[in-house]
Amino acid sequence: MNCPDTDTDTDAGHGADPAPPPGAERPERARPTPHGLIGVGLAVVDPAGRVLLGLGHDGRWELPGGKVDPGEDFETAAARELAEETGLMVAAGDVRILAVLVHGPAGLTRVTAAAVTERASGTARVTEPDKIERWEWFPRDAVPSALFPPSASVLNCLWPGEERRGAPEIRRYGVTAAGASGPGACA
Repeated sequence: MNCPDTDTDTDAGHGADPAPPPGAERPERARPTPHGLIGVGLAVVDPAGRVLLGLGHDGRWELPGGKVDPGEDFETAAARELAEETGLMVAAGDVRILAVLVHGPAGLTRVTAAAVTERASGTARVTEPDKIERWEWFPRDAVPSALFPPSASVLNCLWPGEERRGAPEIRRYGVTAAGASGPGACA
């Protein structure tokens, strides 16, 4: 007679531990380790054609933007980040995606939507003083050279042919009304 508490005949399957639940044999599948960040950079252009940039505490200028929250699309994330960072308001439907940028520094892939709006309303103000010293509007030909690299990449998509220094090596996927048109479309 086999007794589960004392049986050691595991070759016959008697007394062997039951099979682990699905995913337990590979715990990395139970909860994936993040390998990337998804974000959006928003070029806010006023009626005079100027772009809004914020001066960071590191001396570099940057566009409004940030991470896409779970369940958000790029346009909604851009509108939310703009309101959070500047107090300006824009409807998600008034944000246009120019390109999707893919960059992989130090093993972490960053996917950033380069976006633009010309319909923001309100007055830009510093709402996150721990990140931004001030917001300023710059004409196209007076954009500072000291740019946060992802912002430089977004501006390169906004104004093709005017490559800004500091933009990282990235893959650019231009976006049309029908969808992605391939790498390098907005270069």
